[in-house]
Amino acid sequence: MALSGVAAATFPFRIQQELDNLQRIPTLSLRTPKWVSRHCRWRATIPQDGNSSSVETAEIRFPADYGELLDQAKSAAEQALSAGIKLMEIEFPTAGLESVPGDGEGGIEMTDSMLLIRQFCDRLVSPQKASRTRIFFPEANEVTFARETAFGGSSLRLDYLTKPSFFEDFGFTEKIRMSDRVKPEDELFLVGYPYFNVNEMLVVEELYKEAVADTNRQLIIFNGELDRIRSGYYPPFFYPKLASLSKTFFPLMETVYYIHNFKGRNGGVLFRCYPGPWKVLRKARNSSSYVCLHQQQTMPSLKEVALDILPAA
Repeated sequence: MALSGVAAATFPFRIQQELDNLQRIPTLSLRTPKWVSRHCRWRATIPQDGNSSSVETAEIRFPADYGELLDQAKSAAEQALSAGIKLMEIEFPTAGLESVPGDGEGGIEMTDSMLLIRQFCDRLVSPQKASRTRIFFPEANEVTFARETAFGGSSLRLDYLTKPSFFEDFGFTEKIRMSDRVKPEDELFLVGYPYFNVNEMLVVEELYKEAVADTNRQLIIFNGELDRIRSGYYPPFFYPKLASLSKTFFPLMETVYYIHNFKGRNGGVLFRCYPGPWKVLRKARNSSSYVCLHQQQTMPSLKEVALDILPAA
C-alpha cells in the first residue's frame, strides 16, 4: 500500500490500557444500572421540563456484522442530515466489532476504513448527488491509492487535507488552503480517518470554518479517533491547538454513530445510533446478544463508563 505515513509506525491508542489499569482503583460513586430488555431494544427515558417520562423509540440493536453496522450508520446520518446538523461524527472499530483501537496494524485499519467509507457512501449518497459529495483523505497520495482501489469507477469527488513535503519526517507538510479545495457545487463533505498526523484534525476544523459553518454544506468525520483528543492523549502543553478543539470545535459536533469497546473483567460497549440515547451494553452470558446496562442522552466519558457504569453492573 503506497500511502505516506500509513506504512510507517503509528502511535498506538493506549487509552484502553490506561482505563483497564484505572478499573483496579476503588471508586466511591457508582450509578445504579438501568436494565432494559435483553436484546437492548429500549424505551428511552428523556427528561422533559425536569421530569422523566417514558418515550417509545425505534428498536435498535447492536449490529451483528459490518453490513448491519453500515445500514445503521447510514440511517443515523440520513436523519442527522435531514435535521440540518452541519458537523457529524461516525466512529467504530475496523479490526472487528469487538476490537479496540490498536488491535489492528495502523495501515490495515486505515485501508479498512477506506473500503468501509466507499460502502457507506454507496448507501448514503444517491448517484445524482455523487458529484456534489467530496471525500477528503488525510494525504494527497492516498487519493491516488483510493482511485485505484476502493473508489475505482466512483463518481464521488476525492480530495486531500495535507500534502507531504521533503521535510515530512520532521513534522512539516505543505500548507493547503481548504477554501481552494472546495467547489461551489459541493454539498456534503466526508473526511476519512484524520488522526495519523496531529495537524490533520486542525485542517478539518479549518475546512469546517471556511467551507461549512456559514453555508448549507454539511460535514461528516469518519473514524477520526476523536477520543484521543477528548481523553487528553495529546498533552495540552505540547499540543495547545489540538487540545483546544475539545472546547471550541467538538461542542459543535453531533456523534451520530459510535461504538467503543472496553475489555477486561468489567468489559462492555459504549454505543450510540442517532437519534437514540447513549447506551452502555454488555454481551449476555452464553449468547451473542447484548443487554443494556445504562443509557443517557449525553455522551459519557470513557473514564466514566470504565470506572462508574460498567463496575456498577
